[in-house]
Amino acid sequence: MAEKQKTLKDEIKLSGVGLHTGEIVNLTICPAPDKHGYKFQRTDLEGQPVIKADPDNVVSTARGTTLEQNGGKVYTTEHILAALYAMQVDNALIQLDGPEVPILDGSSYQFVEAINKVGLEEQKEDRDFLVLDENIKWEDAEKGIEFLAIPDSEYRITVMVDYNSPVLGTQHASMYTIADFEDEIAKCRTFVFLRELEYLAMNDLIKGGDLDNAIVLVERENIKQEELDRLAKLLGKENLSVSVDGIGTLNHTKLHFENEPARHKLLDIVGDLALLGRPIKGHILAARPGHSGNVRFAKQLKEYAKKLSNKGTHFDLTIDPVYDILDIERMLPHRYPFLLVDKIMELTEEGIIGVKNVTMNEPQFTGHFPKNPIFPGVLQIEAMAQVGGIFALDKVEDPHLYSTYFMKIDNVKFKQMVRPGDTIVFDLKLLSPIRRGLVNMGGKAYVNGKQVMEAEMLAQVVKDKTE
Repeated sequence: MAEKQKTLKDEIKLSGVGLHTGEIVNLTICPAPDKHGYKFQRTDLEGQPVIKADPDNVVSTARGTTLEQNGGKVYTTEHILAALYAMQVDNALIQLDGPEVPILDGSSYQFVEAINKVGLEEQKEDRDFLVLDENIKWEDAEKGIEFLAIPDSEYRITVMVDYNSPVLGTQHASMYTIADFEDEIAKCRTFVFLRELEYLAMNDLIKGGDLDNAIVLVERENIKQEELDRLAKLLGKENLSVSVDGIGTLNHTKLHFENEPARHKLLDIVGDLALLGRPIKGHILAARPGHSGNVRFAKQLKEYAKKLSNKGTHFDLTIDPVYDILDIERMLPHRYPFLLVDKIMELTEEGIIGVKNVTMNEPQFTGHFPKNPIFPGVLQIEAMAQVGGIFALDKVEDPHLYSTYFMKIDNVKFKQMVRPGDTIVFDLKLLSPIRRGLVNMGGKAYVNGKQVMEAEMLAQVVKDKTE
């Protein structure tokens, strides 16, 4: 059964300081319509520009992922996008009255908590999964960054980080399904090495950094208090009480997990790959990742998705059918010229794939657009319904004693003309379990891999014959 897109049941309002800009920002995550995806909106700027979450809109990956479009810019987008993606929110408008998403505690956890509090609302459109059918490899040999995506029925991520540091050596982290994110990944905070603080401060970054929103890792012994005081002043935190006791974390910050830094890198991957705007079915393996590598790999996945789209959806019509035309005649009461299914290629508990060969010899072409033969849309719907009828009748004994009757047709869309010589493949899936003879299915029709129509249908199966 196809998964439906989801949005929030209500708005989420949060406020906090931006990690790098140091500005207080008020943020509202709003429900959004089907196929909207993730978009940011700068309500403080003239015209309130909207910035789409897209790999091509990334303009900086310096200690965070920055998006820019339509004259608006948003810093540090990865933590909120990770939360929305992991909680399976497909559509959201993120409004903010400043340049940066609040850092909060340096993780995705408060966003996840807020999403759980308002809940999700199911929408009409199906989720548009990116399903991998081949291995996709990307690397930056100079920086030692490696990514590999392999086909999988789930969204999995495996991460290896190696900082060649006494406090943070080689670490691994894994997420086996997206459902693991909330308990295993969401709480993991951003981190920084003590030795990096001066450079970051001098480059106008981490103005909003604090020990409440980042883990500071200490790599050496015998750090003098004067050095800590100088760093605190440089960061504008003169009143911050700072202590260190050898290798470990500043102020003895307790980690949620021993490998919390590696888990946070995994969190960042979830957020940066969310820029694709569609859920992924595949296993992502990453070595020494960072925002730059994440975004460059996201761009490669986007190109792969375009290639898949151009290739279309193809079905193997060379295999032996499940039901041929003689089998179909034993199940359906229809006959020439109204039997519109030639064979059934696949039949499962959840769906069916049927085929209709369109030929110029069919009688409708005599009067339907003479000299411009187009297979009528209503007959496409009827052919799809007959495929659905075979699915329903396959579930009963003595199917020849039953008939299927239309009760409702919804969301019909015609996308491309169908002409004589075309072979239409109908792919139908159950939208809800069959109850009291009611069969609710959603279907798509394809010619040469390109979708030509779609519809949702409700029919009733009735035993109305004796022999």
